[in-house]
Amino acid sequence: MIRAFQKWLFPASCWLEHLGIFLTRDFRQLSQPAPRWTSYLRTMTCDMYTPGSAKLNNGAEVPLLGLGCYDPANPDSIGEAILVAAHHGYLHYDTAKFYENERVVGQALRKSGIPRDKIFLTTKLWNTDHHDVEAAFDESLEKLDLEYIDMYLMHWPQATMPDQRFKSDDSIDYIKTWKAMEQLLKTRAGKVKGIGVSNFSVKTLTELLKHAEIVPAMNQIETHPYNQDRDLVRLCQEKGIVVTAYSPLGMALSPMPEDRDIVSVAQATGVTPEQIILSWNVQRHVVVIPKSLNPVHIEQNMKMVKLNEEQTQRIDAIANDPERRCRRFCPAYDPQTDTVAGWTYEQLGWEKP
Repeated sequence: MIRAFQKWLFPASCWLEHLGIFLTRDFRQLSQPAPRWTSYLRTMTCDMYTPGSAKLNNGAEVPLLGLGCYDPANPDSIGEAILVAAHHGYLHYDTAKFYENERVVGQALRKSGIPRDKIFLTTKLWNTDHHDVEAAFDESLEKLDLEYIDMYLMHWPQATMPDQRFKSDDSIDYIKTWKAMEQLLKTRAGKVKGIGVSNFSVKTLTELLKHAEIVPAMNQIETHPYNQDRDLVRLCQEKGIVVTAYSPLGMALSPMPEDRDIVSVAQATGVTPEQIILSWNVQRHVVVIPKSLNPVHIEQNMKMVKLNEEQTQRIDAIANDPERRCRRFCPAYDPQTDTVAGWTYEQLGWEKP
């Protein structure tokens, strides 16, 4: 059923998946005779650094850079990428039940040799499991087989029907689901270290906070220069909620690395546009979890640059351009039903592009 659900997640780009090029920027660069990034590196004019960590409201530290583990074309392929990332010092890994690779992620991390207490591992509650949070958590814990889970997120605020993937399950709301997640910290004490949410907007997060006994430690959202979500990032940070950016570079064939302003900043600093995009988010204290299967890119993504005020403002100003602002590259929108997993943009609290 989950694999069939990918047709919902990728209605506009599933043909890319069948061509096997769902590799973020990997395909674009591998298809070029001379990788573009080499020209930037030859003229490097800035100091580079490896990002540190952010403090969560449960006292734990989360690395500001992680490896996203979602590969819908081949879920098991992430195992080798994890080993490469571990070799280069990555400690933060992000997966989910929906990704269908929790077992592979766990196997690779055990094989990596990284001490368990150095790993920060996130997985997520899927939409069809809102009625039985404990059972869903136990299933993920068993598959990962890594003693405990550092961060357990509610993947989406809306529950969906198990046999009707385009229809929301309105018999339970995200407040009840959150209450069940709060109980995990008691019933699964020591097995789950922190709980949070994903794809929550200002609207849904504000409502949740009215009822929450425990403030979410994290909100994982799609945010990057083309979808800056400033109000949401500000709200989260005011409430002590760490923001994590999934798809921080966009998806396959994202236009961001070709953006005129991003390219200009990259040329001025002598690094790649992708490094500028990641550095911009980290500089505003947002965790980034880019996914890549390419060893060169996995290593490259670790190297951030400090943007000056003018460079930061130039990227910030993209949000003022109606042609570029508010663009989501995770194709979760279903044009046939005009919804995202049964919810409209209005229900989600998302601004339509």
